[in-house]
Amino acid sequence: MIDDFAKEYLHGDLREIRETMLWKLDGLGEYDIRRPLTSTGTNLLGLVKHLSVWESRYFGEVFGRPFPEPLPRWDDTGARGRDLWASEHETREEITERYRRVWEHSDATITELALDAPGHVPWWPRPDVLLFNVLVHMLTETSRHAGHADILREQLDGATGVAAGYPNTQRDAAFWAARRAEVERAAKAAAGR
Repeated sequence: MIDDFAKEYLHGDLREIRETMLWKLDGLGEYDIRRPLTSTGTNLLGLVKHLSVWESRYFGEVFGRPFPEPLPRWDDTGARGRDLWASEHETREEITERYRRVWEHSDATITELALDAPGHVPWWPRPDVLLFNVLVHMLTETSRHAGHADILREQLDGATGVAAGYPNTQRDAAFWAARRAEVERAAKAAAGR
């Protein structure tokens, strides 16, 4: 009983946060979804691409249910990090549609297997896992990247919000300028103590 509840609860949260990841791209042009916004090159479309590669791996090959499309090898050191950005030849549509196909494949794995179904993650120090471990890991990982996407999107155009369909529209630019000034004042005061 609790297994069914836990699986549906975690799976429901994963579904919601996936949608949030795609929502963060809405209304932005090609340059803005691709451009590096941190010193390490983090960008919105790259986060979506990264999640599609790793979710397909975790709910695919880990459980002997490989995703039916080609993936880079996880142990190819020469290709490391290439999943975190999109080349000029990769389209937004290709990346977002692949992510949606990954969802379908992952959802089938989650639905068809029990929470205690065994899997094997060769790149983990303790490689023998259960579906429960992987479901929690992917929910955590996707939420972590959604937090990155929140900050990147705010840097681009000031848009904030925590979930698809729930943008933060209650505050205007003047409110946020005043809030930022208040936070800056507190930081300087604390540094001067």
